[in-house]
Parts: sequence; structure tokens; C-alpha cells
Amino acid sequence: MDEPHMKRKLAILKKYPEIEKLYGHDSRTSLVTIIAAAAQVYFAYLFGRVWTETFWGFIIFAYAVGGSITALYGVLIHEATHNHAAPTVFLNKLVGLTANIGIPVPIYASFRRYHLEHHTYQGVTDMDPDLPLEWEKKMIRGNAALKLLWLFIYPLMYVVRGAAMKKTPSTWEIYNIIFTICSDVLVAKFCGLRGLLYLFVSLWFGYGLHPGAAHFIQEHYTFDDGQETYSYYGILNKPYMNIGLHNEHHDFTKVAWSRLPQVRSIASEFYDSLGYHTSWLMVHWKFITEPGIGPQSRLGRSIEDHKTARKQAGKIRRADNHAYDAMAVEVQKEKDQ
Repeated sequence: MDEPHMKRKLAILKKYPEIEKLYGHDSRTSLVTIIAAAAQVYFAYLFGRVWTETFWGFIIFAYAVGGSITALYGVLIHEATHNHAAPTVFLNKLVGLTANIGIPVPIYASFRRYHLEHHTYQGVTDMDPDLPLEWEKKMIRGNAALKLLWLFIYPLMYVVRGAAMKKTPSTWEIYNIIFTICSDVLVAKFCGLRGLLYLFVSLWFGYGLHPGAAHFIQEHYTFDDGQETYSYYGILNKPYMNIGLHNEHHDFTKVAWSRLPQVRSIASEFYDSLGYHTSWLMVHWKFITEPGIGPQSRLGRSIEDHKTARKQAGKIRRADNHAYDAMAVEVQKEKDQ
């Protein structure tokens, strides 16, 4: 069984070829990235140099504001990964590094590398970096307390899964490491170590047990039997730039965040019958409290099944192209007459 997105994309484009006009970047993403990076560094300065006596204020603000901004960084990095933030690949990489300024560990380049592999090998065992490791599935299962802990340390799990791929760092990953070390040194110098700690705590909250991080669970955990990908249609899509529209995104990875609602609007009959979420809070709640759901709740397939299904999709695409070419010839003949 292959993932559903390639076949659905071909079916949608066959009926609505105008969707290809939605492809392309949205330059507003670059502006949002600059504002978000500047805001988080400013808050780091406030807690490092001005509000130095408060503890609970530090924790609450790091969760409510810092965690929310850090979760937004994940969205911005995701857009830059798909080259939706700027007109060139190089400029998108710069946008990704800019978003990484407010995250005190080098995330962008590794996310880009492994996320694109996730799209290529979605659900393929040992090749999709987004799949939980075997020991995660066996250890956590349906235990509510362990699932709660697992979500709390989710930032660490991302690092562990990347390390499990055992790949040599790419050139841009090395650039990212150097860039982040330099930005951390500057933050520590101008904002103090407490300011740098604010960024670390914000990262832990924003990528862990936070509403803005619930899309990590929403996207591919099987809340309904047989469905592999879920969209979220709730109010938090507005501040988080439609990151919840995950079926639409996987179907059309060339469409930037701002035009994904148009994909759903144009091809609504392809999405109306799919299961979806309307609350990220409820996504976390169901995941934690329902015994049948856990890290094991992901659909997987072998690389052989994946390759076979891709070959079949290729045949469908070639057949459609042949049909379109034949239609064009007939139209031209009619014009010549």
C-alpha cells in the first residue's frame, strides 16, 4: 500500500489543472521570519538584562509567548524548506537560518534534509525519518503517563531520530552549526546567559507539550483506521500559517501556505470525506488518554511496496499525458480545417 498523496494529486490535477497556477513562493514569509527572530531576541534581552529577578514570570512567558514563537519558527523553517519563502533556493536557505537565530540549536538544515526525505519516503520503514523508532513504540505503547513524558521530551526525540539515520552532516548542516554557535555567542554576550537560557526553555516548550506543536501528532498518527494523513481546520491555522492543512500540503508541496486554502476550496470533494481535526488541544488529549493510540499508531510500508506504487503512479501520469497530447492534436486538426 502506497501513501495516498501522489494518486490524489494526479486525480485533482486531471480535474482541476488550474491548481498549478497556485504554485510558487510567498515573500511575506521572509518578513514574518525577520519579525519573529527579532522579537524573540528582544525578549531574550529583557529576561537576560532587565527582568532578571522573576522566576515564574520567566517560565510562564517562555511557555505562552516564547514557546508560541518557537512553534512558529518550525512553520517558517518548513516553508523555507519547500522554497516557499523566497524566489531562489539560496535565499530560502538564508530565511531558514534567520528563523534559526531564535532557536539555540542548529535545526534548519537538518530539518530540510530529513523533511524532504519524509516527503519522498513517507511511511517507508527505515527510510522515513519522521517515523518513531522501534524502541519508542515498544516502550511507550498506550501508557498515558509515558505518552505525556514522550510529548514533553519531543524536542529530544527529533535529535535522536536524526542521529539514528547515521548520516554524515551535509555542507549546509555544518554551515548551520557554525551559524548557530555564532548567534548563541552573540546572544550570550548581549543578552546574558539567562537570555540564552530563555531561548532554550522556549524551544523545549514550543516543540514539546504546546498547542502549537500538536501538529506533529495531528499530521500522520492514525486516529481513524486506514487514514495516514490528517488536516487540522481550526483557528490556530491563522497565526501558524495554515500548517494544519497537511493533506493539502502533501498533495501539493509547491503551493505556499497562503494558497493552501484555495486548494481545498477548488478540490473540496477530494477532502470532504477525509477525517480531520478541529482542535490541537484535543489532538494531544486524545493521543495521551486513548489507550489504543501511541507512537505505534503510524502506517508503514516496505520500500518494495513504495517503489511498486510509484511505478503505477508513473504509468497513470504517462497515460494522462498521452491523452492530453492526443486531444491537442485533434484540436489543432480542427483549427487547420
